[in-house]
Parts: sequence; structure tokens; C-alpha cells
Amino acid sequence: MNNFNNKDAQEYLYKSYTSVDGLWFMKVEELLSFEKALQLDIKVWEIVPKIQSRFIKSRLISSNKNFSNQNSLEQLFVCFKIKLKYDGFKFKALKSKNKKKIEFIISKCPWHELLINSKRENIAEKIGSNICKTEYKIWAKEFGDNIKFELTEQLCNGCCNCRISYNIL
Repeated sequence: MNNFNNKDAQEYLYKSYTSVDGLWFMKVEELLSFEKALQLDIKVWEIVPKIQSRFIKSRLISSNKNFSNQNSLEQLFVCFKIKLKYDGFKFKALKSKNKKKIEFIISKCPWHELLINSKRENIAEKIGSNICKTEYKIWAKEFGDNIKFELTEQLCNGCCNCRISYNIL
């Protein structure tokens, strides 16, 4: 235990989280079908972003006097960067000058890499098109009904990046 540090604990929990997600999907797929597994996975990913965003937001509110509990595009920008960082994405985060648009350009997606490493890249496009759109739309909704989400490029669709943008309506 003496050699088990915080980074090891973080890696352990992350590995467990991604393994459970992948194994759960594969077992449902074996039992029912790919389409049924995907339908259920979408239902799960309608809830997970609520848990993640609310957790991050509450931590920032309690630890930072400048971070209010008012929903905003700026809050989404800060919280979504934390989510991407801790989920192991490589990305750039950009803000428009008028502060009505934020954009995330993802060059490395750990979920996409897991599918490639497990020789399941043939389903990556279908999973990414459904799960990412579901997840990122919920992130927008958690920070305001006036925030529109758009996913214009995806690694799993053969693009060199994922491009996610959030705009104030």
C-alpha cells in the first residue's frame, strides 16, 4: 500500500470505470443484440453527464467564491474542461470573442481508443454518433436551456478530431 499513490488510485478507478462500461455493453450485446445494447447505453448516457456535471459544479461552487451557482456558458466551459481532462481526452478549449460560443477540439478520445484496442472499431461510428451526441447534449442542458450543442466532426467517423461547440441561443 505504501507505493500506491493518488495517481495510482485515479488510474485504478478510471480503468474500473471504463472496463465496467465496456463489459456491460458487450454482455448486453451477447444476451440481446448490438441494437438493444446501444439503446440501453443511450439511456445510461442520458444520466451519467448529469451526475458528472453536477458533481464538478458543486465542487467548484464550494471551493471557489468566483464560481456561482448560476448556470452559464462560462460555467459549462470550466466544468467540461475538467471532465475532458479527468476522462483522459487530449483537447483544445476555445472561446469566441463575443463569449456566445465555446468549442472543444478533441484530438484523442479514450473511448475511441478503447474500441480500436479491443478490435471493435467497426462499431465506433455507430456508438460515437449516438452516445456522444446524447452525452454532450445533456451537458449543455445542465448549464442552461438557452445553450445549443453541435458535434460537427468525430474521430470515430474518420475525422482527425472531434469538434464540439456550445452556443448561446
